[in-house]
Amino acid sequence: MLPLVLASSSPYRRELLSRLRRPFEWAAPSIDESRQAGEPAEQLVRRLAREKAAALAGQFAAHLIIGSDQVAVLDGQVLGKPHDFPRAHAQLSAASGKSVTFLTGLALLDSRSGACQVDCIPYTVHFRTLDAEQITRYLQAEEPYDCAGSFKAEGLGISLFRRTEGSDVNSLIGLPLIRLVEMLDRVGVKVP
Repeated sequence: MLPLVLASSSPYRRELLSRLRRPFEWAAPSIDESRQAGEPAEQLVRRLAREKAAALAGQFAAHLIIGSDQVAVLDGQVLGKPHDFPRAHAQLSAASGKSVTFLTGLALLDSRSGACQVDCIPYTVHFRTLDAEQITRYLQAEEPYDCAGSFKAEGLGISLFRRTEGSDVNSLIGLPLIRLVEMLDRVGVKVP
């Protein structure tokens, strides 16, 4: 069995992958994550997941490399990571009472053969109606400035939701484990 590598520096993705109880290494890929002109969100996350995995192929020449990327889409607009309080507050205000769809691109690259499986897994969050004070309290408590959509679903962010829907709640956090297990199975890696 080829060793696994996670092409990400995200502690959230590392924690998720560790749930599969398979040893893995991780490394941060260096790619340009800019959206191309007119590129649909689903195409963007598929491309970036593939590029992240491919960026590590030279360093890990006989491995299965996992790449993942995620965007949040609200009213047809891609939400990036807010990076600060004002942008996070604006994102959550805009999402109040609405639905945000998270698109998570997933790639599994066999760096020996170049064979790459790629998919996009959607997950939708339906927000409660939030007032400015609730949003401020949440942001001060959790500071989710490195998270697309301005919340941490694995933490207090769950208090912002009315309901969620999708095939794999892990995709909301950034690594769709159900789909990854299917991809691994196709290349002979059995979990459990």
